[in-house]
Amino acid sequence: MVGCDRIKGILAQRAGERAVLALTKGVVMKNYELTVLVHPDLEMNLEPATTKIKDLIEKNGGKITKEQNDGKKRLAYSIKGQDFAVYYYCEVALPADAPAKIESALNITDEVLRHLLVTVDERKLKAEAKQAARQAHAAEAEAETEEEK
Repeated sequence: MVGCDRIKGILAQRAGERAVLALTKGVVMKNYELTVLVHPDLEMNLEPATTKIKDLIEKNGGKITKEQNDGKKRLAYSIKGQDFAVYYYCEVALPADAPAKIESALNITDEVLRHLLVTVDERKLKAEAKQAARQAHAAEAEAETEEEK
């Protein structure tokens, strides 16, 4: 049991409390951001392409926490002969072996021009949360001082 507690402590330091909670369920989940550039001809009927991406994530044991369609945008340079692409962004939680499987599947998917799957920096998220809390606290203090006047 001492070894297990040590492992949980190391995971808590490296990946935050969510990894420890997931470890108790048997699978360590890590947060990722996935950005996919979808072929511009699919702009009018984007649902099959996004469903394919969602199914790929869920099939590999992942969970989508946030998704966003940023629409059709002009590319800085052409990719596979295309000057435009539909940007699809999602935040996902994936087990350790899933990113490699998802990337290999996206590489051979015809609808996808390009993709980028990166890990979320937990320290940055914590710092942003602290900054937001400080700003909220400062706004409350300012509102209280104005009410006293």
